[in-house]
Amino acid sequence: MTNIRLNERDLADLIIQPMVTEKDTYLVEENKDVLKVKPQASKPQIKAAIEDLFEVEVAKVNTMKPPRQKRRVGRFIGYKSQYKKAIVTLKEGSSLQATFFPEL
Repeated sequence: MTNIRLNERDLADLIIQPMVTEKDTYLVEENKDVLKVKPQASKPQIKAAIEDLFEVEVAKVNTMKPPRQKRRVGRFIGYKSQYKKAIVTLKEGSSLQATFFPEL
């Protein structure tokens, strides 16, 4: 595997937001977290960003690009912006849930 040399600023810009859907909450039980990342982000870059920003150990990263969705406003047809979905498997004992959802 190659070393990824990016600035900490660039790594922080790769991650857009966590995804919270019903399916994603079931994946939390399997120690997996789902994030929306920029389309040009690679798996090693995503892994480096997660480990650097949240101080956890990542075991594996799976990515997918869902198809673009059409949106219509009146007679004008457009598309939602493209994104990449990253499913991050964490090593035992690591969790991102405390970071994303702090207790009230």
